[in-house]
Amino acid sequence: MTRLLALSISLAVAACSQGDAKQGGEPGKAAAPAALPVGIVKTELRQVPITFEAVGRTEGSREVQVRARVAGILEKQLYTEGDSVKAGAVLFQIERAPFEIEAAQARGTLEQEIARDQLAQAEYERLKGLADRRAISQKEADQAASAARQSAAAVQVARARVRQAELNLSYTTVSAPIGGITGRAQQSIGSLVQPSNDSAVLTTLTRADPIWVRFALSEAEFAGLRRAEGKDVAVNLVLADGKPYEAPAKVNFAGSTVDAATGTVQMRAEVANARLALLPGQFVRVRVTAGLQEAIVVPQKAVQQNEAGRFVWLATPEGKAVQRAIKAGDWVGADWVVLEGLKPGEQVIVDSFARLRPDAPVTPAAVAPKAG
Repeated sequence: MTRLLALSISLAVAACSQGDAKQGGEPGKAAAPAALPVGIVKTELRQVPITFEAVGRTEGSREVQVRARVAGILEKQLYTEGDSVKAGAVLFQIERAPFEIEAAQARGTLEQEIARDQLAQAEYERLKGLADRRAISQKEADQAASAARQSAAAVQVARARVRQAELNLSYTTVSAPIGGITGRAQQSIGSLVQPSNDSAVLTTLTRADPIWVRFALSEAEFAGLRRAEGKDVAVNLVLADGKPYEAPAKVNFAGSTVDAATGTVQMRAEVANARLALLPGQFVRVRVTAGLQEAIVVPQKAVQQNEAGRFVWLATPEGKAVQRAIKAGDWVGADWVVLEGLKPGEQVIVDSFARLRPDAPVTPAAVAPKAG
């Protein structure tokens, strides 16, 4: 019975081994995983714009302080803070009476000096005739001539004082030197303002159309901009909400030195701002396009990132999935410019990333590129 039981067990084990061999192939070998179908795009060189991006800040194309030019009591404020005013608009009124009195005194002094000058000139002409006939000494004639010149000079001084008094009187009316947006009033009505201290600043005016945008480019970016030599150079702004600003800008200033601390070159652009959509002091993104270059682009969704940096998945000619580290540049529509890491003709995987593993078998299928 023992021999019969052992024989039965041996036959059962042999039968199971034969069944496993039929199902799984050779003994000791696991079944190969099925290839994963993936979408791919083939890389190729394309003409793409050379684009630089920087953070910029807006400022008025002209920003001036409105200052009191004479000392006096501030009597009136004739504008509403924040309003847009034209050049020459009256903003403040300083007390006029002291300056009107000063101007009247200066005019009276001028009349006195004119009368003295007329008398001195007449006296000189009379004595000059007598001196010619030798009726008086030459010394008396010379003294009369000197008095006539002194009186003429006194008239000039008096006229200058009248002009100064009238000028000071005109300064009591404080007008806008430029057209622009008015700022907050710095002095209250009834305050004593003086041109020699901080009370002289009454308000500010900012011209916001056109508006300027200051930004900086790195040395390499500035070199690329210079190579473009102004041809095909376009400047566009992107607002804080991610929307592009409607009007194109143009570079109106480029620095002649590199900042040693930051390694950048200061730039400035000018942009139309008729509706005052941009306010001075606002932050914007500045996108500078300087010509075209040949580069490889891949869909944005194909670019992945880990702790080592950005990478893409490739389908090799042998049907394997591999990772490739890349150096990415700027976005061009729905694509990403690849500066380093890819060659033309390689197959970049664009989907099924969650199931991909290094050296996993894949079945690539071309995906039609999206426009933009």
